[in-house]
Amino acid sequence: MDRAATHHPGGELNWLWLIAGLLVAITIATPWAFRAAGDNVYMLFAVAAGLLAMTATPLAERAPAAAALWLIFAVAVLLRMILLFTEPLLSSDIYRYVWDGRVQAAGINPYRYVPASEALAHLRDTAIYPNINRADYAVTIYPPVAQMFFFLATRIGDNVTAMKAALVACEAGTVGIIILLLRRLGRSATRIVAYAWHPLPMWEIANSGHIDALMVALMMAGIWLALGGRGARGAVSIALAGLAKPFALPALPALWRPWDWKVPAAVAAVIALAYTPYLSVGSGVLGFLTRGYLREESLANGETIWPLAAWRWLGGQMPGDYYLYLALAALVLALLSIRAATREAPSPDGTLTDISHLLLATLLLLSPNYPWYFLALTPFVALIGGAPLWAVTLGALFLQEEVDWDVFVPILTRKSALYGVFFAACAYVAWRAWRRRTAHAKNEHQYAK
Repeated sequence: MDRAATHHPGGELNWLWLIAGLLVAITIATPWAFRAAGDNVYMLFAVAAGLLAMTATPLAERAPAAAALWLIFAVAVLLRMILLFTEPLLSSDIYRYVWDGRVQAAGINPYRYVPASEALAHLRDTAIYPNINRADYAVTIYPPVAQMFFFLATRIGDNVTAMKAALVACEAGTVGIIILLLRRLGRSATRIVAYAWHPLPMWEIANSGHIDALMVALMMAGIWLALGGRGARGAVSIALAGLAKPFALPALPALWRPWDWKVPAAVAAVIALAYTPYLSVGSGVLGFLTRGYLREESLANGETIWPLAAWRWLGGQMPGDYYLYLALAALVLALLSIRAATREAPSPDGTLTDISHLLLATLLLLSPNYPWYFLALTPFVALIGGAPLWAVTLGALFLQEEVDWDVFVPILTRKSALYGVFFAACAYVAWRAWRRRTAHAKNEHQYAK
């Protein structure tokens, strides 16, 4: 019997309902599981949710579009509401955001004092101040656009929930832009399920409230503007994204064309203007990033950079290998940037693919220690898809480490899991491509006979 004749149009929608129910159940159960058993159980629950989101994506593309979109958005909002009103479980960064906004509201430069300074004693309370990480030795690390956002968000509400709500609003903007881009690419808007039900943005934005939500929203806005023929404005938006968090900046080369002076000039002007209000502290405007963060995270010597650690494990540590690795990583990124910038008449799909490759290469070569750094890739799971992007964004969940009372898994072991699933995904894609080429060659050979 013909398979198409037995296909029921509503079958995929029924499966989506089932997946939605499972996701809601997992999300409700995860905070309890985390409190009871720690990070490792959280990771298992989150990865299971991610696999469900991955399964839902092709089903949503085949389901009736209107009904599927209603379901996707209703579940996405419900899941975020659950996490929005759950206390931050996976990170304490958001308390610093609220504190920085409060400090600025008092007319004080947030790069001037550590939170424990007596100069800020009058701003302390029992809800925010006791939860600030590095309060007694680190000034803020966040760039100026992030600081402006912290100030504005805390004018709405000087608390964690208001800050998280503002970041979820940024995420709503990201969702809207993804849908616009999907339509421009001629793809079903229901592919938004890959982002909307993905556990990484749900947990790292709605629950933890990371500033990456603002970065991603501004980056995607810049990409939308550039693909619409407004390259300089798009570059400005991405520069603003980089001033919320620098991991958006690798998107810029794909939007620039050689000898176009407007884009670099606009980016330089935006950076200068954004830093101007905070220059009263001089070089201190760079914050904790230059005062110990890289050393504290073992990134300044390469100990937690996975590709370098793997190299050292195989061949032993050599004098200067850290600087050699940085040079090679910079070379790889430069070649990818040149390739993206010099591509002739790039299509929207080609530009998005180039950007995803630049972001992916940057993250894998720098090997950050925290899962939320990989939020920059999550829109491309819906826009581009593919096993490697799913592998990295789900593998990033393995990097979670917030409690110290459960079974300890070393960071390099968890990073090995991330890179392992990525390499396996790449091997799978290569094998599929080889199968297609072999089948095509076989068909041509039979036709020639």
